[in-house]
Amino acid sequence: MNFINMNIKRNVAVGFLLLSSSNAMAVNVAASPEQVVGAMEAIFGVTAGERRNHTKGTCAVGEFVGSKAAAKVSRSVIFSGKPLPVVARFSLAGGNPNAPDSANSPRGMALEFLGENGAIQHMTMLNTPVFGAATPGTFYEGLMARLPDPATGKPDPDKIKAFKESHPDTKAQAAFMASNNPPVSYANSAYYGIHTFKFINKDNVESLVRWQFVPRDGEKRLSDAEMSSSPTNFLEQSLIKRVDKTAVQWDMVVTLGEAGDVQNDPTVAWPEGRKQITAGTLTISQAMPQKGAACEGINYDPLLLSEGIVATDDPVLLFRSPAYAVSFSKRQSE
Repeated sequence: MNFINMNIKRNVAVGFLLLSSSNAMAVNVAASPEQVVGAMEAIFGVTAGERRNHTKGTCAVGEFVGSKAAAKVSRSVIFSGKPLPVVARFSLAGGNPNAPDSANSPRGMALEFLGENGAIQHMTMLNTPVFGAATPGTFYEGLMARLPDPATGKPDPDKIKAFKESHPDTKAQAAFMASNNPPVSYANSAYYGIHTFKFINKDNVESLVRWQFVPRDGEKRLSDAEMSSSPTNFLEQSLIKRVDKTAVQWDMVVTLGEAGDVQNDPTVAWPEGRKQITAGTLTISQAMPQKGAACEGINYDPLLLSEGIVATDDPVLLFRSPAYAVSFSKRQSE
């Protein structure tokens, strides 16, 4: 299909040999998608039929309308200017379906855009501007450091400390989370694509891009007191009630990269002052519990891209697709 970029070589083989990055210590760890998913299961347990990561979530539906400014830099169908249906999922990081909504962990927003002639575009984002690992190896080692000690049933703090000290690529995301409390609502959070992609326009001109979705409701965060006093579950009902009143909107803001900007390391932020364009508006008109809803059965593969949007060689981005496939296969079989 000419609308779908399903480049086979980007589906990283099992036994992916990890790359070293410019800001992380070189690692010599080979981790397969099965190992990473298995480590998630060892930490959080298995909730049959559910995702192994970002298990706790909420479904939503709406539409996206791309802008003329975006159409100049990408020929993707999502920037046609026509309203496109969107199936969204908001979530908490981790594999605990009962995680408290006030936990200081990343929030996620995943989108499936449904274009004309069967075109599909996925975007899987976090509410942190950078990721916490430059390579799948760092991510896997971080999981292993957090495995419960058989003697105590809890992670060994010394192992976690040693991991953080030996992996400087974890520091940027950790610093952001330490200075930014979680949002009061899914509707009051920005979400970042984290990875670098390439936009290709009708003249085959390529542009390096990173994107984020900025809430028109504004960003609002829990206070320290609210983090300790909030109920375990409030994000889902908060979003449902908010959308029942009126639709919630985000502006898609695309940052255009320049020569020399980091392409393949999601832990490194681009310098301030890069040109930005408003690429479109996301409108969420309905939200609901995920059980039986449209988003539940979607595997939000970040490499399912419409023509005009291409992945870079970011090793974390390329690893996510096969890891998601392992998780999806497991929950489908259950």
